[in-house]
Amino acid sequence: MKSDLDKSKDELVQELGFLRRKAAEADELRRRLANVQKSCDEFKHSYDARTEEYNKKCTERDQTETALRMAQVIVDRSPVILFRRLAGDNARLEYVSENVRQLGYTAEEFLSEKIHFKDVVHPDDIERIGQEIRKYAAEDVEEYTQVYRHLTKSGEVRWVEDQTSVVRDAAGIKTHNQGILVDITERKLAEDALRKSEEKFRRIVETAAEGFILMDEDLVIVSVNDAYCRMLGYTREELIGKTPLDLATDEFSQYMLSNRESILAQEYREFEGSSVAKDGRHVPILVHGNTLRDDQGNVIGNMAFITDMTENKKALALAGEVQKSLLPQDKPRVQGLDIAGRNVSCDEIGGDYFDFLWRRDSTKGPFSVVVGDISGHGVDSALLMTTARAFLRMRASQPGTISEIITAMNRHLTQDVLETGRFMTLFYLTIDPENKRLDWVRAGHDPALVYDPVRDDFEELKGSGLALGVNEGFDYEENHRNGLTNGQIIAVGTDGIWEAVNRDGEMFGKERLRNVIRQNAEAEAGDILSAVYDELNQFTLGQKTEDDITLVIIKVDGLLT
Repeated sequence: MKSDLDKSKDELVQELGFLRRKAAEADELRRRLANVQKSCDEFKHSYDARTEEYNKKCTERDQTETALRMAQVIVDRSPVILFRRLAGDNARLEYVSENVRQLGYTAEEFLSEKIHFKDVVHPDDIERIGQEIRKYAAEDVEEYTQVYRHLTKSGEVRWVEDQTSVVRDAAGIKTHNQGILVDITERKLAEDALRKSEEKFRRIVETAAEGFILMDEDLVIVSVNDAYCRMLGYTREELIGKTPLDLATDEFSQYMLSNRESILAQEYREFEGSSVAKDGRHVPILVHGNTLRDDQGNVIGNMAFITDMTENKKALALAGEVQKSLLPQDKPRVQGLDIAGRNVSCDEIGGDYFDFLWRRDSTKGPFSVVVGDISGHGVDSALLMTTARAFLRMRASQPGTISEIITAMNRHLTQDVLETGRFMTLFYLTIDPENKRLDWVRAGHDPALVYDPVRDDFEELKGSGLALGVNEGFDYEENHRNGLTNGQIIAVGTDGIWEAVNRDGEMFGKERLRNVIRQNAEAEAGDILSAVYDELNQFTLGQKTEDDITLVIIKVDGLLT
């Protein structure tokens, strides 16, 4: 091979052309290689994108399949049966969930038309179901619900709720009906049991001798029974929409308004009052009421049974008249003493007692006043009070000191009340105006008060002693006080006075009693007595008293000096 120095010019030119052609071919190869690389890159990018999309679709498919399997499991274990059928006259079933086996059949039996749904509907419901479906179709109803009975393969009757909806194509033409069947047998049985229970309750309420009212949460009457209508003389329509306040007497209305919160705060409540009948009669009533709540504890209303207490009150009023006739009827006339007493029972009859004992054939000599309080109040307390009064009067007419009288009375009373748990407190006071002397026995009772207006001083007549009826063998002691002077005031009362409460729950207290006596010290005994009761009534306005109230006022006036 010649070196470039040995080559001719033509040879060099020819070789240069050859090299230029080779260089051009190399450039073309590089260009083509670059294009191939670009195509490879684009292909790889497209491949990666398609691979990612494919993986995503595979994941979505797997998730869908998993969800479908889970849904199938849920459906299979659910009491809800899914179905889909062609619309129109050829209403062939296209799908029914496998859990149709809970009726004893297989999905294949329905899909192969070996069995039709109408074959498992209770014969008594077929005609009604058919009429309803034709009616819905004629009215072009999109969704409807039917309740009817199915017969399982074993012949058992099951209640189902059929919820069906219409499927339409793009042109709005009905293509399918699809929906669910829900087994509601347990619910239906519970509803039937509840309905029977409600019917039984309604019959009991309607035929009850007691009145019955049902009210909403605002105490507006929404239902009443016949007994309540007869009680007040209104029709059912006239009573519905009213409230108990609309039917109450003024006094009872005042009581309910003043105590509304405390009354409604009690889930179960019992109280007495009076309603006004259509003809204007005042009907005494006993109310047993309670609050109605839903499953979450929310108040949904109130109900009450109302008892007509007219005949009961008549009997109690008669007993009350008899009891009051046993209390002193005339003002005692005793030299040097101005005497007044009063008893007010919280019910028609009560357990408080006061009595005056002295020689009626003479205005001189010792004068005795007795104030007693039987535990509780009502008929049993009144009967015990009557027994105690009779024995005390009998024993006081016999010789003996007042301590001997009370000791004997305690032995007698203990034998009567031993098994009942009742007892009696008593204050027995003897006043000797001639000797200006007080003698007393205190048997568990609050001390009497002696007010001296000259010194503006109150003294309590204290002394030891158990309540009567507690200890049969107890011996009572007699207490004494000398120095009785004109103007002094003696007050003997029961705890119903100072334990009376107002609407705020505040007690009247003994200090208020002392103030009334002090402010009226110049008045006669009867006026002092009235002033105490007036102040007490004003204090408890709107609040029903819960205890009997008894007070005796003795003003020393006209003692010989």
